[in-house]
Amino acid sequence: MPAQSNDDAPKTPDPPDRTDTAGPTAATADVVGTPGPGGSRPPVPAGRPGSGRRRALQLAACAVALAVAMTAGAVVLGSRDGGGTSTVASAPGLAPELLASGSLAAGISALQSHLKAQPKDAGGWATLGVAYVEQARTDGDPSRYPQAQRALERSLELSPGNDPALAGRAALAAARHRFPEALEYARKALAENAFNERALSVRVDALVELGRYDEASEAVDEADSRRPGVPVFTRYAYVHELRGDVRTARRVLEQALAGATAPGDVAYVASSLGQLSWREGAYGKALAYYERALRADGAYLPALEGRARAQAAGGDRAAAIRGMEEVVARFPLPGPLVVLGELYEARGEEGDPAKARAQYALVDAWTALARTNGVNPDLDTALAAADHGDRGAALRAARAEWERRRTVHTADALAWALHVDGRDDEALRYARRATATGYRDATFLYHRGMIEHATGHAKEARASLSAALELNPGFSPTGSALARKTLKALGGAR
Repeated sequence: MPAQSNDDAPKTPDPPDRTDTAGPTAATADVVGTPGPGGSRPPVPAGRPGSGRRRALQLAACAVALAVAMTAGAVVLGSRDGGGTSTVASAPGLAPELLASGSLAAGISALQSHLKAQPKDAGGWATLGVAYVEQARTDGDPSRYPQAQRALERSLELSPGNDPALAGRAALAAARHRFPEALEYARKALAENAFNERALSVRVDALVELGRYDEASEAVDEADSRRPGVPVFTRYAYVHELRGDVRTARRVLEQALAGATAPGDVAYVASSLGQLSWREGAYGKALAYYERALRADGAYLPALEGRARAQAAGGDRAAAIRGMEEVVARFPLPGPLVVLGELYEARGEEGDPAKARAQYALVDAWTALARTNGVNPDLDTALAAADHGDRGAALRAARAEWERRRTVHTADALAWALHVDGRDDEALRYARRATATGYRDATFLYHRGMIEHATGHAKEARASLSAALELNPGFSPTGSALARKTLKALGGAR
């Protein structure tokens, strides 16, 4: 289990504040860009005694404001685990550090102003780059990634090999779903500073997303020995959950929540426990955890989204729709869009197919935007398109993703894409692989059961569908209903 403290571990030193007063260049202005949503750039004091000290203090204040946001990899991936049949796939625990609404934008504005005045501050550029990655995640806006890349490259030009920027490049690569690149940058950062928390965290994330689970287990043990804390504990829990060890995952997360003090940490860990409870069908407990997360940070997306999913699973569909509409109004990401569409489909006698189609169409728009800004959204595309779009495109995307990373999530996505394309014999092999590690996910079991039914394995189909509904009977607004209908036709108990 994770260690509780490591006071003797060396700490990553903060980069020195540069006092170079050279004016901003055209390149600097291009990288700094515009202030984040919700914040205007404050004027830079110039030509007054002490203005350099005020700038240094401004950057210090900004660094404090962003500190919570920098505690881990700041990787921008949605959570698949609460998502039913068509959600964004990724390992949870990638970004435990959302700030309250407005704080991140204000911090970015302060950094932008500082860097216009002191463009040779390598540490400031590294911090800005990671902040842009975080902003892309919190706003669902992948257009921030090119700005992040330019800021991190600028930091490395000014100070080659500095580990904060290398770790930032690792986080950016992971955010774009470029996991081999993320792993390489994380290793470079750790070669410079073996205690860089962000690099340790992203290394675990990348190994998980590449399906290299044994190596991920070793990496998270090493991270725990070097930098124990919430970012590492949550990854430790997820690595165990992937192997079916839910008891250890829950115990570690509960310990992490008991020790969490920063609002971002409380929100993240409580939401992780909410997801774990939801996946186990304990909707009341899940709602309690999500409410605790929202007390810490009322704008925390995973908690808002998770609460709506739990409400839907518990039968309060009207509240779930209102909650998910609030989420997609602010964060139009594929997972929430698909779930909202499915809630519309399941509403009333006839459903609301026009509203549902509108949500699914927005997934295509997000996918195009993601590709434009260097994000690989193939897994998102495969999962959404398999149920609600172009089945041929779903299969192409799933096959492409399988060639890049062979995880339980990509195995499940490929299995389902093959199934909807009518290739059930091939699909069954991947469906079995998706459930082979012991990871408990009702969607995986549902997919496997439907594929087993299609291939004539009636006994196995009854077992898989029964297991899905016993584990999490409300796993999907539409999938759970089809699972019950199919199980009834097979002579099952539900």
